[in-house]
Amino acid sequence: MRHPFDTTFCVETSGLVCGRDLATGHAHDRYNTAYFGVAPSVFHALCAHWQDVPRSSALEQYSFIDLGCGMGRAMLLAAAMPFRDVLGVELNPELAAMAQKNVQLWKAAGRARCGMRVLCGDATEFEFPDNPCVAFLFNPFGRTVLRRLLKNLGRVFANRPGQLDMLYVNHECESLFKQHGGFTPLWSGSIYKSPADEEADRKIIYNQPEGEYAPSEYESCSAYRWTGMAGLDARSPAVVRDGASKQRRA
Repeated sequence: MRHPFDTTFCVETSGLVCGRDLATGHAHDRYNTAYFGVAPSVFHALCAHWQDVPRSSALEQYSFIDLGCGMGRAMLLAAAMPFRDVLGVELNPELAAMAQKNVQLWKAAGRARCGMRVLCGDATEFEFPDNPCVAFLFNPFGRTVLRRLLKNLGRVFANRPGQLDMLYVNHECESLFKQHGGFTPLWSGSIYKSPADEEADRKIIYNQPEGEYAPSEYESCSAYRWTGMAGLDARSPAVVRDGASKQRRA
């Protein structure tokens, strides 16, 4: 089953791959959730909420980093925006190869507004660039890996408050951000999929023989900013908090 995004742009980002079928031999394999491409309408809406929050740097200075990029759909969507560059990190080599193929097709079609690169590796070991970053998560792994990732981020950005924002779709482990102490919430709420995205996702999920996943008309999402462990009471007053808002479907 193909998502309309793929048929429109001649790429391959559709399908649902269970976490147990993404084994690579890595110690983090047991914490894989599943591969499923983010709904474009959800991605665009979450980015819009994020861009409504004041930032210290222009969008053109940010690196967009998709941690657990899968086949790269979020990377392609991000590259249509004027980021400094778009990076994808994927543990599974087959998914990483698919993402690289899609990136090449996106570039060849002239749709990339910035540089793009796919790295096959562990997200918890990724070396973040020195410029401002926005990291994207579509629930790629469980609590253990996310906890390790946040620990690494706390080390890398210890002296860089305000230089990292996190966009989290299907935020099952959001409590780890709240418990961490170094992150300030920017936005949280439920984003409804467009009718086309909802229909496509429903067909893809119902086409899976295992039947263990259920479709949803919306995704629970949140955005956080790294503000550092020191001076927790001195966070920027410009931060926007909208804890229970929902974006209504078009």
